[in-house]
Amino acid sequence: MSDKIKFEIEFVIQASPQLLYQYISTPSGLSEWYADNVNSRSELFTFIWDGTEENAKMLKRKSDEFVKFSWEENEDDSFFEMKIIVDEITKDVSLFITDFAEEDEVDEAKMLWENQVSDLKQVLGSK
Repeated sequence: MSDKIKFEIEFVIQASPQLLYQYISTPSGLSEWYADNVNSRSELFTFIWDGTEENAKMLKRKSDEFVKFSWEENEDDSFFEMKIIVDEITKDVSLFITDFAEEDEVDEAKMLWENQVSDLKQVLGSK
């Protein structure tokens, strides 16, 4: 088992926390930006990219605040989490991503998130 490195990235998103939550917590929302298709049965989500399926379990969620998943094939404690943060003063909404990657794949993983969140912003009509 190799050690994965935890990384975090934040994206400012011009959308309400309620709307954003729908896109990070539901199969229909996730399939609009995160994967080609997403199915779920209870807490088990199946993400499909180019015909390849990956299963993840939803570990935790709090309405309009965050979702936390763990990939089924993980042999460690890694997870990925999408947290909605609202600045108390400016009311700016941010999507805060926590994920894990192999040391030599962190930059690539961050780039992948940047591309996916860019798709999310397009879907939401955010800049």
